[in-house]
Amino acid sequence: MGEGYLWAAVAVMALVTALLRFLPFLLWGSGGEVPKPVAKLGRVLPCAIMGMLVVYCLKEVRLTDLSGWLPSLIACAVVAGLHIWRRNTLLSILGGTVCYMLLVQLVFS
Repeated sequence: MGEGYLWAAVAVMALVTALLRFLPFLLWGSGGEVPKPVAKLGRVLPCAIMGMLVVYCLKEVRLTDLSGWLPSLIACAVVAGLHIWRRNTLLSILGGTVCYMLLVQLVFS
């Protein structure tokens, strides 16, 4: 693969990303009414995506030994607790990740 190919690929990805970001404003304007199906997707998709992420993160958890599932369970509880307490997605994800890594590296090693 040549360097020109890589630059072209990055340019295409940047263009598609920008187009996807600007498309709603181009279609409905900045102050217009959003169609009901699009508004419903905006309400439903974040929960569906988080559910898929939970399944993806827990799909390879080993249930055969304590060190396989307990750190994941504790980290999930930390994420849920932080999110209920602060309602901050970034804090919840960061707190759960730090908790899991500390548990796996220091406690259940």
